[in-house]
Amino acid sequence: MNRTALFVCAAMLAAPCALLAQSTSIPFPAQSAPSGSHAALQTAGKSQKKKAAAPKPLSRIALGVGFSPLGVNMTAATNLNKYMNVRGTGNIFKYTVNDISTNGFNVDANIDLASAGVSLDLYPFPNHGLRISPGVLFRNTNNASATFTVQPGTSFTLDDYTYYASKTNPVQGIGSFGLHTQNPAPTITAGWGNVIPRNGKHLSFPFEVGVAFIGAPTIDVELNAGQVCNAQGLNCVNVATDQDVQTNLKAQVAKYKDDLDPLRTYPIVSFGVAYNFRIR
Repeated sequence: MNRTALFVCAAMLAAPCALLAQSTSIPFPAQSAPSGSHAALQTAGKSQKKKAAAPKPLSRIALGVGFSPLGVNMTAATNLNKYMNVRGTGNIFKYTVNDISTNGFNVDANIDLASAGVSLDLYPFPNHGLRISPGVLFRNTNNASATFTVQPGTSFTLDDYTYYASKTNPVQGIGSFGLHTQNPAPTITAGWGNVIPRNGKHLSFPFEVGVAFIGAPTIDVELNAGQVCNAQGLNCVNVATDQDVQTNLKAQVAKYKDDLDPLRTYPIVSFGVAYNFRIR
């Protein structure tokens, strides 16, 4: 009887110990599976990042808007390879202002900027935004025009010669200014920001500076009505037909052209925002 009791007591003590040993041994094999699974996920994530960093040629399109001295610009671009994008840009800006009074002149002016171009964006370091972009403005009609009237009795100067507008028949004229002598015009810019980021992001904020080689600006001014007189308001002549007035006007316009000649290399400073998406 005592042996039986001892056997039962030993069995009762051994059972919990066996269960405890079995329960403590279970987690070890279970932990090895998540570890392998986690490694597999990390490998897959790396491979996905690698794919995002090198999109297939012509697989993405970026659309953007921005601002520059050429006007409000709209951009479309696609990737050619890891180092190059091709980008098309259209620029437009129209503005009319009336009744400007300056130096005795009343002026109504119109500004009409319209151009379109294409450029090749080169990224020497594909994972960074630095780029160099040679290109061409294949369409350029940038110009401004104005009509003006000289206030009666007001003086103005043409080629260092002072005239006085008639008080009864004031001077009137028109003017035009063109920024499209070289058409098409080559361009070169440098900037920061890839509109199709190689890290797979969709949004970018490109910035660039450079020049467009548009040729010498054109300027034309005509005095087509009214009279000018001497300081006493006498000896008035018609500005449209008087040879001396027309000669001095041409000399003055030549000076304006010299002053504006630096604009043959037209500055480009552009900034904006772009969004890209996959097309195949």
